[in-house]
Amino acid sequence: MSDPEATAVPQQAVIVGAIPDQPSRVLKEAARYARLFGAPLIVAHVDVTRFVTYEDPDGYVHSAPVDLDIAVGEAQLKAVTDAAASVLGSLDLEWSVRQLVGDPALALKQLADQSQARLIVVGTRRRGFGESIREFFTGSVAARLAHRQSRPILVVPLEEPAADDEPLWPDG
Repeated sequence: MSDPEATAVPQQAVIVGAIPDQPSRVLKEAARYARLFGAPLIVAHVDVTRFVTYEDPDGYVHSAPVDLDIAVGEAQLKAVTDAAASVLGSLDLEWSVRQLVGDPALALKQLADQSQARLIVVGTRRRGFGESIREFFTGSVAARLAHRQSRPILVVPLEEPAADDEPLWPDG
């Protein structure tokens, strides 16, 4: 693993969008494709509680918090880094963790452009009424990526699909 604050972005990488408590299946699939391509893996966490204020000509991004409690974003990055180390630590694979800020689809697209990514991997949304409402207002990250850039996208289901007779939004 390399330093998450390193300025050099690995080239021709596979990028995986990661969130805290995401099933390890997403990281495992991303690692599998990175190994198939012989490419480094970038585990990217997007802190949606921060937004980009401006970007220096050398590529350094300045951001500001939406909420003054920046500990939330730091805790989320630590959870993603710990999960990545747990899943990827024993693999013969070059990987790093990057903290991005702002809109997930736009941040992942920009990272993909910087790294000339071979593939972007994201998980589906979690099932449930709350997630459906969130997606209604913010849109699907995978769908927004598919419409905004030219790289292939792998969407990994987080859970087994619902059976035809199973309610989409279970009670409780």
